[in-house]
Amino acid sequence: MIPSDEDTGHLARHRRRIFLGDREIVIRGFQTNIIRDFYHYAMRASWPVFFAGFAVAFLSLNFLFSLLYSLGVNPIANVREGSFTDLFFFSIETLATVGYGDMHPQTTFGHSIATVEIFTGMSIVAVMTGLVFARFSRPKAQIVFARAPAVAVYDGRMTLMVRFANARHNFISDASASLWLTRLETTVEGKTLRRFHPLVLERAQNPLFALSWTLMHVIDETSLLYHATADSLAQVEAGLIVTVRGLDEQSAQDVFARHFYNHSDLRWDHHYVDILTTDDENRTVIDYLHFHDTQPVEIDADALPVDPPEDPPDRLLEPRQTDLSGAAEGSA
Repeated sequence: MIPSDEDTGHLARHRRRIFLGDREIVIRGFQTNIIRDFYHYAMRASWPVFFAGFAVAFLSLNFLFSLLYSLGVNPIANVREGSFTDLFFFSIETLATVGYGDMHPQTTFGHSIATVEIFTGMSIVAVMTGLVFARFSRPKAQIVFARAPAVAVYDGRMTLMVRFANARHNFISDASASLWLTRLETTVEGKTLRRFHPLVLERAQNPLFALSWTLMHVIDETSLLYHATADSLAQVEAGLIVTVRGLDEQSAQDVFARHFYNHSDLRWDHHYVDILTTDDENRTVIDYLHFHDTQPVEIDADALPVDPPEDPPDRLLEPRQTDLSGAAEGSA
C-alpha cells in the first residue's frame, strides 16, 4: 500500500529489517498488514511461531466468547454462579465442537452466542487444516551451498567456482543453475544504482542432480570479473547470487534454492578440497566432511592473460553498456 501524504509522518515510524546475505536493509514508509497478507505470514513463519500464533488466537477467541456469555442471565446450564472459568471451558468445548453434555445453552441468548461460536470454530478448523497441509506439501529443496566461492586457475584459465550438494540425495531432474553478480554502479547523471548481471557458466544444466555440483565461470576478457580484486569488489559492494531449480522426482514438483555470497566470502587462489575418492573395493566415496573446505594453490603465471587492461582496479566501477540491456536493476 503506497502511503498518502497525510500518512507519511505516521508511517515513517514503521520500520522493517531484511537481510541480503549479511547486508542489513531497513525499510520504512510501508505499513505491513498481517490481516490482508495472512496467508503469506502463515506460510513463512516457523513451525513454533505458527502454532504459538494459533494458540494465542484460540485462547483469545475463547476469552472473548466467555465475556459474551457472561453478559446473559444464566445462559449456560450447570455453570456455577459467577464462575467465569466454567464459561471459559464451555467456550473451548463449543469452539472445538466437542460438547461433553454437562454444560449446554439454556436460553435464547446462550443458543445465539453458541451458534456464532460453532460457526467460528468450524471455520478455524478448516483454515488451520488447509494451512498445515499447505505447509507440509510445499516442496523445498535441501541443497547445501559451500560457505565460500573459490577463485583459482582451473584447466589453464582463471575460474570462479561455487559448489553445492543435494542433501537428500534424491534425483532432481532437468536441474538448472544461474550465477549473478550484483554491484553498485553510477550512471552518467551521477545516480548510484544496484544492478544485477548474469555470469556465463561452463555448464548451467544438469540432467540428473543427485550428489554435488560445482558451477564454473571462466574469468576471461568478456567477464565482469576480469582482473577484479578483493579491493575492487569491496569498493562496489559486490556480491554473488546462486539460484538452483529443478523437478523433484519423488514429489513431482518443482523445487528451488537460492544463496547469497558477499564479496568478502570469496577465497582467492583457492581450490575446493576434492570430496571424491575411491575405497579399497573400487567404490566411489563422497566425503562431505570436507565439503566446505578449500586449499590454497599456486598460480601459474603462464596460465594468466598477458594483456591486462590499462586500469584493472577500476573495471568494476564502470558500467558496461553492452550488458545493461539484460540486467535487472533497483535502488541501492
